[in-house]
Amino acid sequence: MRRLRGEETDVEGTAGKTGGVSGGEASTVRDVAKRAGVSPSTVSRVLGGTYPVATATRAKVLKAMRELDYVVNAHARALGGSTNKTVAFVVDDVTGPFYAHIARGVEEQASAEGRLCMLCTTHGDPQRVLAVVELMREQRADCVIVVGGAWEDKAYQDRMTHFAHALDRVGSRLGLVGRPPLGDGVPATVVEYDNEGGAFAMTTHLLSQGHRRIAYLGRIPLLSTSRERLQGFTSAHEMLGLSPDPRLIKDGVFSRSYGYQATRELLSSKADFSAIFAATDMVAAGVLQALREGGVRVPEDVSVAGYDDIPVALDMFPQLTTVSVPHEELGRTAVRLALHRDELPDSQHQVLGTHIVVRGSTRRRGK
Repeated sequence: MRRLRGEETDVEGTAGKTGGVSGGEASTVRDVAKRAGVSPSTVSRVLGGTYPVATATRAKVLKAMRELDYVVNAHARALGGSTNKTVAFVVDDVTGPFYAHIARGVEEQASAEGRLCMLCTTHGDPQRVLAVVELMREQRADCVIVVGGAWEDKAYQDRMTHFAHALDRVGSRLGLVGRPPLGDGVPATVVEYDNEGGAFAMTTHLLSQGHRRIAYLGRIPLLSTSRERLQGFTSAHEMLGLSPDPRLIKDGVFSRSYGYQATRELLSSKADFSAIFAATDMVAAGVLQALREGGVRVPEDVSVAGYDDIPVALDMFPQLTTVSVPHEELGRTAVRLALHRDELPDSQHQVLGTHIVVRGSTRRRGK
């Protein structure tokens, strides 16, 4: 990610119309420093990100910047002009196949539109998402595409809503991929996929094969992606007058190591189940490994299903039954709609379809 370089001297800035110093004057580093109770050089270090700053001090500076709606002057001077022909792609971890394939779609569409693509990683930290979006506002990216589930926390949602309006004021655009809209009247491009529908379809498939004791591995409280997938899982049971066993719904992160450990714990507890629905294909990879080491045959003894249909699903043994997500199309659509929002004002919220792909890891129970 391109970063602003910090200096030991002041970096002048300006405040937006709704913040700043009295009388509507532009705020400076000194104004931020005074509000935060630190020195101007400390503010400069936070802006540059190249010098260590204590976490508590950094938090005070960022809070003061938000209150003043501070924008680095090099970009603030261009508020009335064009953006910098850049599309920012904000993602938890680009090494994950799910994100990597969406990134390909973003990059392809950005290139077709004559834009450079800037990659920003957040490592799953909601506060870093906010910090990166703010930085991209300062960098005056044409649009900022944030990918992955949203944290259902009011303070987080309020800050994202603030940034959507702030980006809009400077001629930029917030794009949300794989997460729900922020609310009516919020200027953002939203491209979702049918998360709940995909989980509903997969669970229905497992139930239709006679499985009634299905473990769900990978619930993450307050994450929209997890909530939607679990809702589809639950709704499919309810359609048949069934209730999933809450003891078989396990909290955990979307990783192979989690899938492995959670499955080992299921086996050691002697839990009664005939199928496992993993929240992602990476979780499913860990599930398959743990079952294989435990002497459990797939699909003869236990059926396993995943979600995402990343390429590695075809390399698993047996090949994984999963929910297919249109990764690259999500990225392309988000960039296209965000950059052409004035021409396509009625198309700024799209929901792309998902479908299940049945492979060798599932079968009818007792067959």
